Amino acid sequence: MRIGEVAAQAGVSVRALRYYEQQDLLHSTRNSGGQRQYLAGAVERVRLIQQLYAVGLPSRTVREVLPFADSREASPELLKLLAAERDRLDRQMTDLQDVRNRLHECLTEAHSHDGTRSSS
Repeated sequence: MRIGEVAAQAGVSVRALRYYEQQDLLHSTRNSGGQRQYLAGAVERVRLIQQLYAVGLPSRTVREVLPFADSREASPELLKLLAAERDRLDRQMTDLQDVRNRLHECLTEAHSHDGTRSSS
């Protein structure tokens, strides 16, 4: 599969794929014309990388997690890292829920005044 096909199917830019290769997150081979060639599983791997980045994991951590996604074997260090990231996400979700609740309270208050401003 060529780089443009992977990018289109995964919903990312070609530039992102090149970056993932620079970060040693994704691998390709070159054909006789020098074009990158990816295995069929590349699209799913890119989607996983995107998900890991979306939750705030840095490249270093993503690089450590990806071998587990491939082999399902985890070292004690990786398990510790995964637990710490899970805990960080739990805290982030709690914070987001708190902000959501505050916004909901603001909306409820605004609607209770029928959208008119008070002078206070």
